[in-house]
Amino acid sequence: MKTEIRHPGSFAVARCHLDGGETLRVEAGAMYATSAGVQLRAKVEGGLLRGLARSALGGESLFTTRYTAPEGGGWVDVAHHLPGDVQAAEVRGGNALLLTRGSWIASSDGVEIATKWGGMSNLIGSEGGFLIKAQGDGVVVLGCYGAMDVIELAAGQQVVVDSGHLVAYDETVKSNLRRAVEGKTVQSLKSGEGLVFEFTGPGRIMTQTRNPGALILHLTEVLPFERA
Repeated sequence: MKTEIRHPGSFAVARCHLDGGETLRVEAGAMYATSAGVQLRAKVEGGLLRGLARSALGGESLFTTRYTAPEGGGWVDVAHHLPGDVQAAEVRGGNALLLTRGSWIASSDGVEIATKWGGMSNLIGSEGGFLIKAQGDGVVVLGCYGAMDVIELAAGQQVVVDSGHLVAYDETVKSNLRRAVEGKTVQSLKSGEGLVFEFTGPGRIMTQTRNPGALILHLTEVLPFERA
């Protein structure tokens, strides 16, 4: 599968080019156009129990849709549900990619999508305790809120990322959740940050420049609500 990012920026679209008979897995509701002749079929990927786990624990839909290109090939356009970047990330061999809730859009047929326990640090952080694990050989299409940055860490190199700005990271990267100001809860809260992830390479870290949780909080504060 070849991926072309169209309209990069706030309203990015990924056009996934498929050879004849090639299949693309897409998150329910993420497709907005296909070339003529592309066939689609919705199913609970990996069986009912794995589908329920991915939906309830990983933040994705219960159903995924498979798009299969006709003999002459075709394309599928996919987009994220939030305004922001879309990027294609390669997954190769045993180096799995761990995705936060809601960031998976689509993946080529050689990539398996499953739910993985991310540890207590993820449970305490804003992303929830479970992650989506993409493994195999192929391409994963990711979406984010705002612009997406990719940080390449060498072995032993570290970076600190606010928990609400994390999109994905390689399984080779070690993560540790801590207060923004180490050992000082009040100072962390005063800084407006609270909890951050400290990552240690080697591997990729993908981040988003906007925090979806902050958007939800803002909308909750400004939108009218129904009084009892």
